Amino acid sequence: MFVSENLNVNGKGNLTIGGTDTVELAEKYGTPLYVMDEQLIRKNCRRFNESIHKFYGDKGRVHYAGKAFSCMEMCRIIGSEGLGLDAVSIGELYTAVKSGFDVSKIGFHGNNKTDEELRYAVEIGVGHIIVDNISELHRLEKIASEKGKRPHIMFRIKPGIDAHTHDFVKTGQIDSKFGFALETGEAYEAVKEAITCENVELYGLHCHIGSQIFDIDPFEEAAKVMLEFISKIKNELNYEIQGLNLGGGFGIKYLNEHDPQPFEVFMERVSKIVMSECEKLNISRPFIYIEPGRSIAAPAGITLYTVGARKEIPDIRTYISVDGSMADSPRYILYKSEYEAIVANKADEKRTECVTIAGRCCESGDLIGENMLLQHAEAGDIIAVCATGAYNYSMSSNYNRLQKPAVVFVNNGESRIAVKRETLDDIIRNDI
Repeated sequence: MFVSENLNVNGKGNLTIGGTDTVELAEKYGTPLYVMDEQLIRKNCRRFNESIHKFYGDKGRVHYAGKAFSCMEMCRIIGSEGLGLDAVSIGELYTAVKSGFDVSKIGFHGNNKTDEELRYAVEIGVGHIIVDNISELHRLEKIASEKGKRPHIMFRIKPGIDAHTHDFVKTGQIDSKFGFALETGEAYEAVKEAITCENVELYGLHCHIGSQIFDIDPFEEAAKVMLEFISKIKNELNYEIQGLNLGGGFGIKYLNEHDPQPFEVFMERVSKIVMSECEKLNISRPFIYIEPGRSIAAPAGITLYTVGARKEIPDIRTYISVDGSMADSPRYILYKSEYEAIVANKADEKRTECVTIAGRCCESGDLIGENMLLQHAEAGDIIAVCATGAYNYSMSSNYNRLQKPAVVFVNNGESRIAVKRETLDDIIRNDI
């Protein structure tokens, strides 16, 4: 049993992704190699789209969180599926623009946007800018005045919800670098100021409580808190909030023991809270946004490596070293994130040994994973690490001056390059 539905074993005993032989992909494109299954990406987009339309009608939209995995081809795919985009930097904005993405469907995030980024967002006319702090509001008001434009804004709000996730990926509690706090009155005072601004229009509110969350209860509680705040704004300031972004963070299956709720269950349960609270509070139902990223991209991706050294330390552990590293798979050293791995050219064999997969960087902590149950692996074997479609390419680096891997998309047995493998000349391109 595999953690992602697009993985299988063919007649050669090799692992396949989207019907494409992973061993053949490694031979054709080299390793390390990121592989993304276009059909599963599209399927996930459609599931989110269908469910938000089912429960919110024409008053809901899915925005893909580009930080999970962004390149021009990904922007083209999600755009063709009718999704919007949440971008968090000028680089993500520029990527979307160059891909031909509809900028009116972009929300621009970031806890410390530069003036350059704000000017660019205003110039290209993004759908809305999610303002994170009061100084950003002041700078944006000035920039918008200079540009002669009046952008829509949302305020990012900390709803004070415990998301039961890793401390590094909790974002909704009061002690967070993101957003305005409700408990202190900070958010209320910011709204009071925003509605007096001449050059920006307060369109909506946004919250995001964390990442890789399996429990739906925190999402329901966050929706209640945000709608209560919208009611307070209406009753006390006579101002109607039109949009509410309830964020993302939906957990996915990295290991077989993980059991995330289907997207549709989340959507139904939270929509019931939205409907009932709006009726109870006597407020108009706002236009609802959600921003899945990992849950669209992660299951669709794998990373392929070639085994080099095998090092057995008696009574301690066995290291299987691969040609990748924390430079292309940083989530283990950051969060101790666990993955399933498979010896791709022995996928039909039994898993017989517990190993640690080691990267090639000069860091003791450079591991792909520890205590991983694998088929017996020797030099030259191909290892596939599953569900790596989110946050690996996005957070990859040139540490140790390693070249970033290529990204290949597969579609019904065919493959194509979406991002070229970096060359040695790319490594020194900006050196003087």
